[in-house]
Amino acid sequence: MSPAARSATAFAAPARPVGTRRLPVRSAPDLDDRRARARELGHRIGTILDDADAVAEQLHGALVELSDEPYRRELARVAPGIEHAIGVRSPLVRALAAGIRPALRQARPAEALWIAERLSHEESLESRQLALEFLRRSLPADPERTWQLMRRLGRRASDWISIDSLAFLVAEGILREPFRWAEIEQLVYAESVWERRLAAATIAVLRSTSRGLVANRAISTTIGPVEVGRGLTVIGSLIGDADPNVSKALSWALRELTPVDRAQVTAFVRTQAGRAAAERDGNRAWVLRDALAKLDPEDAAAIRTQLAGVRRAAGESSTSTAAEVAGRFGRLPDPRSLPEPPL
Repeated sequence: MSPAARSATAFAAPARPVGTRRLPVRSAPDLDDRRARARELGHRIGTILDDADAVAEQLHGALVELSDEPYRRELARVAPGIEHAIGVRSPLVRALAAGIRPALRQARPAEALWIAERLSHEESLESRQLALEFLRRSLPADPERTWQLMRRLGRRASDWISIDSLAFLVAEGILREPFRWAEIEQLVYAESVWERRLAAATIAVLRSTSRGLVANRAISTTIGPVEVGRGLTVIGSLIGDADPNVSKALSWALRELTPVDRAQVTAFVRTQAGRAAAERDGNRAWVLRDALAKLDPEDAAAIRTQLAGVRRAAGESSTSTAAEVAGRFGRLPDPRSLPEPPL
């Protein structure tokens, strides 16, 4: 099942990029017992939502209790660059969030926002991921300040797990308020590979996120040709990026958009394949090959033939439109080094 098939209204488990091995899973009885314990811990945390510091402290203790060292080591292996992971399996993180959620529904959006802000400063990956649960509560009522915190989380990210989890919330934000498309359209020019991946991953989860929002009556319809067109514009700016983390998210996004508007995506892939073949652009060709599985077999075969022999080479520079535009402006200051404005 695609990572984007998960409901956008629940805690988003990390997506698994192409080429990585699944993390080991505990035996079902043991995991069931630990899920029950996680929900119990979540219920306890739900009783203190008026105290952000206490939530952060008890949440950290709960995560430590639910952690296991083999998982933490494997997590570090499959997500290079990951920082300060405690090692809590995704089903347990989701169960912990589920335990908190009944009380969170009754909490004021401002309370949820301040808890998320407090958790965003925590060292552990899992605490920062759970901050998204609180931001999902504040997003409809206080979108501007919620977006500020979402941007901060994107800037601070150093691994694909953090980014792909955040992508579900970013997708929800732009589906609720379409003018927020500008948020990801700007990210294509970011120096940070993780912010560029966030732009692509957001497109990849649009379809499943829209289904969840429709089911909850937050929006009226799932995505259609208009959203596919805007998504392809973002992909078109980034395709040719030399970083594999971005490439994998781009092909994922193309596969997810194809069932919504196959004709539009096929036309896009044909055009990009023509450019890749003419320019011997291996970065571009890799993304297109990885997206062919969702196209009609005849179209996929023709494009595969067109791209024959066009391969990505180690050390190859980015050929994306976004990289070209960003290069004209020179090296910009790293936003992570700048002081954060108050919410």
